[in-house]
Amino acid sequence: MDIIVLLKQVPDLVEELQIDASGVALDREWLRFRLNEFDDHALEQALLLKESHGGRVTVLALDAGDVEDTLFSALAKGADAALKITGAPEEGASSHAAAKIFKAVIGDRPRDLVLTGVGAIDDLDGQVGPILACAMSVPYVGVVSAVEMGEGGRSAVVRKEHPGGIFSEIAVTLPAVLGIQAAAKPPRYVPIAKIRQAMKSSTIEEVTAPGEGALPGAPGLRVRRMFMPEAGGHAEMISGSPAEIASKVAAILVEKGVLR
Repeated sequence: MDIIVLLKQVPDLVEELQIDASGVALDREWLRFRLNEFDDHALEQALLLKESHGGRVTVLALDAGDVEDTLFSALAKGADAALKITGAPEEGASSHAAAKIFKAVIGDRPRDLVLTGVGAIDDLDGQVGPILACAMSVPYVGVVSAVEMGEGGRSAVVRKEHPGGIFSEIAVTLPAVLGIQAAAKPPRYVPIAKIRQAMKSSTIEEVTAPGEGALPGAPGLRVRRMFMPEAGGHAEMISGSPAEIASKVAAILVEKGVLR
């Protein structure tokens, strides 16, 4: 069984984010990146399937941020091969462009499953998987939280979550693309020593993204303006005895029109 996992670098939300001069994107000069959480679950699900059924796991990622650290971490966890895709737009590729790039890079590579995170925190778009599946003419199922291989390895049964906490089990003919929301187990931890060992013993293959002429003319959505969160109101600390505090709270509620 051959599994391809698509990984994406996203801004580290621990950092203080700033909007650039254009007003439509984040300032990337000092921005730190990390692996998208849903993609980490996609990788874990791929490794669990490999451990249960055998096969080969290949990870792909567009060149952004510290992507080599992410790819070596994936190799240290158990992936068999890693590809870094260079030549994508520095400001980041749209979902349509990323799907087009991944399709070109995957090409005729063996794949029974292509796993990707159900979405990413930087765009909340979640369209790479569906667009890629459409381009490859294979089935797509998103918001997946479990994957079981069928008999013969030519199908899979996936657990999909629907709005309202409703789940369904869907039989999918392979090859297929799955958008993973959560792996069957939490993503495994890999120690730094093992990552360093992977850096010494493994290599990352570099491939070039197709030229601009091969990419879609326009993304599926366009950011018109970004804004920093507006500061909220201040907090008022109330002190005194319980009776005094209750009286002050009641007076504030009357002032705000909550009580009469």
